[in-house]
Order: sequence, then structure tokens, then C-alpha cells
Amino acid sequence: MASHRKWSPTGTRIAGIRTPALATAALTSVALLSQTANAAPSADSKPSIEEVEKKVDDLYHQAEAATEKYNATREKTAQQRKRVDSLLDDVAQRTEKLNTARDELGSFAAAQYRTGASAPDTATLLLADNPQDYFDQTQLMSRLTSRQKVAVDDYITEQAATTKKRAEASQSLQTLTTTQSALRTSKADVQRKLAEARDLLSKLTAEEKARLAAIEKKKQEAADRKAAELAQQQAAAEKKAQEAAAQQQTTTGTTGTTGTTGSSATDSSYTAKADKALAFARAQVGKPYVWGATGPGSYDCSGLTQAAWKTAGVDLPRTTWDQVNVGTTVPLSDIKPGDLVFFYDDISHVGLYVGNGMMIHAPKPGAYVREESIFYGGESIIHSVVRPA
Repeated sequence: MASHRKWSPTGTRIAGIRTPALATAALTSVALLSQTANAAPSADSKPSIEEVEKKVDDLYHQAEAATEKYNATREKTAQQRKRVDSLLDDVAQRTEKLNTARDELGSFAAAQYRTGASAPDTATLLLADNPQDYFDQTQLMSRLTSRQKVAVDDYITEQAATTKKRAEASQSLQTLTTTQSALRTSKADVQRKLAEARDLLSKLTAEEKARLAAIEKKKQEAADRKAAELAQQQAAAEKKAQEAAAQQQTTTGTTGTTGTTGSSATDSSYTAKADKALAFARAQVGKPYVWGATGPGSYDCSGLTQAAWKTAGVDLPRTTWDQVNVGTTVPLSDIKPGDLVFFYDDISHVGLYVGNGMMIHAPKPGAYVREESIFYGGESIIHSVVRPA
């Protein structure tokens, strides 16, 4: 049998008064909320300059990745549009040919009618949904002349080919529509991220903008120092290699110079091409970064490298994701002028190396094509170095 106990109030005493447990819990919650309010920033508290700077950098990075996606989708759209145009032209030509074949069959039907021959069979053929079925069900073919048989065969062949091409064109149009929708989505994604970055920057006071500029200057100075270190390391390595080559020549005479000559010829060929690419890139310094642009008045990062190497006779793909796969990947320590430097794990940015740890690139929205250290965002964001020719 269950025991029954008389309920007795529990709680604590405040100033000699017993308070119910519920009231005690409420008081405790109020105290905790008060402490939380005092300890944590309010929901509408303003982010620090460092937080704004990181957020803006992240948004620009995301916008550039979205730009490369847009570039890839636009290339795909252009290719699909060419295919659709080609198919529609083919369908138009085949339809015209089909109409000619139909007219020829009509002339046979009219001739049969005038001579009192069996005209209704040919007329039925022209109206039939599937002429081949009609021939399978009748003996018309046995009553046609050789010329008529050829005309009928041509008509059937063209009708089948035209029907097939129309189906292909219809499918290609559907694919193109889907890709165009993806293109609009990519464009909206870029615009949204850029608008968010501009909104963050627009809310900064003059003092905060000055502090942000100081942060950027400090980062640039660190990047320049890192570039100078790379230049010194490469100069030392080159000097050491020259000394070793001179020592080997002294020891062995002219033996083994064929391989060296071949290597020098290869280097000379690459240098000549790289010089043309670099000359073009230098001429673009000062032009604005515009996402999706390939020149001549503005560029995005991959648009600039593509245009630069095109002047040297090397056709690079449109996007960073494809450019990274063209040519030979080399270590950073072996980087040479003309090489492409790719950044971030998602390979969303690229620059053209000019030497001494510096590159020419189209950096980001709101900026201009410029020469800058390849360490502008730190060494950790360098993905790879590719020699494209």
C-alpha cells in the first residue's frame, strides 16, 4: 500500500521569511540573466575592425570562387548555344529538303490523276503519319516507277532524320535552359557576396577605415619582406648552381655539354614566351578588376592570365580550375617569371609571377590590376605554381 506523506513547503529564507522553491528558482534565473547581460555583448554590438577585415576578405574570396563558377557556367552556356544553333540550322535545312521531297511526290500524284492512274494511294502517302507503315500495309510500291520509288525513299529517309534532329534540338534547348538558369544563380551569388562586403565597409567610420588601412599596410609589409626573402634564396641558389656548373666544366672540359645546351634552349624558349606574357600583363596595370571580365578594359584574375599568355601563343582555359591543369607543376623554390601562381584550397585565384617574389594579378572587386607580393595573403594560401608552356 502506497504511503502518503503530508506536503510541506520547501525553500530558503530571505530575511527570516520562507520562500517557495518556484520563487527561489525565478530569483536565481534573474540573477543569472543579469550576469549574462553584463558579461556578453549585446546582439547589436559592433564587430571589431579585425573581424570586419576578416569577414570582408572571406566575402571577397567567396565572391571570387563564385566568379570562377560563373565563368565556367558561361563557357558551358556558350558551347551549348553553339550546339543548339547548329542543330536548329540542320533542322531547317532538313525540313526544306523534306518539303522538296514532298513536293516531288505531290507532282507524281498530280500526274497520276491526270493520266487516270491510281492517285489516291500517293495522296494517302502524303497525309500518312508514318509512310513506311502505309507501304507495309499496301502494295503501292509495286505500282510506282523507279523514279517514284527513289523519291519515296528520299522522303522517308529525310523524315526520319528530321524527326531525330528535332528531338536532339529540343533536348539541347532544355539543357541550355537549365545551364542558363545556373548562370543566373551564379551571377546572383557573386553579386550578393559583393553587396554584403560593400555594406560592411560602408558602415565604418573614418577612424575605423584608417585602422583598417593600417592593418592592410602591415600585411603588405610582411608580404614584401617574404617576397624579398624568396628573391634572396633564389639568387643564392642560382649562384650556387652557376658555380657548380663552372666547376664541372673545369673538371670535365666540354664533356656533357649537349644536355646543358638542350636545357638552355628550352629555358630560352620559355623565357621568350614568358616575356611576351609579362609585357602584356604590365600594360594592364591600373585597369579595374571586374568579375567575369576578359579585357581589354577590365579583367578578373583568370581573365588576365588567359589574355596575357594568349599574346605568347599559349591558349589557356578560362577558369583557374582548368588553368591549374595546363603545363607543369613546379615547386615554389623553382618559380620563374611567367609562371602561374594559384591560391587557396579551392584554387579560386591566380596571378602571373614577375620575379623577386612578386606577381601581377587582378586582385579583387574594387581594386585594380597591380604588382604585388605572392605572399599577399600569407604563404599558407599558395596552392601551387604551374609553368604553362
